[in-house]
Amino acid sequence: MDSTTPVRIVLVPGFWLGAWAWDEVAELLRGQGDEVVALTLPGLEPDHSARGEVSLDDHVAAIEAALEGDRPVLLVAHSGAAIPATVAIDRHVDRIAGTVWVDTAPVVDGAAMDASFEGDAMPLDAAWDDEMEQGSMRDLTPAQLDEFRSRAVPEPGGVVREAVSLTDDRRLDVPATIVCTAFSAAEYRAYAEQGMSFLAGLLEHRALTLVDLPTGHWPMWSKPVELAAIIDVAARAAAQR
Repeated sequence: MDSTTPVRIVLVPGFWLGAWAWDEVAELLRGQGDEVVALTLPGLEPDHSARGEVSLDDHVAAIEAALEGDRPVLLVAHSGAAIPATVAIDRHVDRIAGTVWVDTAPVVDGAAMDASFEGDAMPLDAAWDDEMEQGSMRDLTPAQLDEFRSRAVPEPGGVVREAVSLTDDRRLDVPATIVCTAFSAAEYRAYAEQGMSFLAGLLEHRALTLVDLPTGHWPMWSKPVELAAIIDVAARAAAQR
């Protein structure tokens, strides 16, 4: 029997990362019969020479290109990739069978990661100490931390500071799974209700499922088997719609 899921899974990594960040998860999903595409967004190539010229819309366009094809898509976004991913969904809601948000959430109209950011790019080293202190690196091995630091690429500044424009409220009915890692599902909801701007989308989205996966902010490395299983379940549910 053919076990292939009739949706294509598009994996979008968060800040500082390329497609390589999904290698283990992608392999596990393909082993389950899933069609998988992992993206390296513009400006996140190791040899990119002009990161200061990369815009948020460049990231959106790269995701839009991955939505093309005959199959509907399960779009998986990690961390800061939620910003361009939400825009891509807004523009192509009919192509999206479902979404998975990995320690992140769909954003609201006008959202930006940091509208006050100045500079051509944001290097990982600028955030490393804060991420360590906040527990974001929980469950990562020394080897994984070393690889992360050695392969991380500065995030284009335009992507950090530019705000989204959203126009199609149908995006709010696209089935969404929120994978809650650094915080629990209950904490996610509480923080949204308390006014945390990056989680504001939780309050307006109409088709949410929150799933707890206790670990740090990069579960594709710390809990790849568990994360792949959650994504695969979402893909198979999307295939039934």
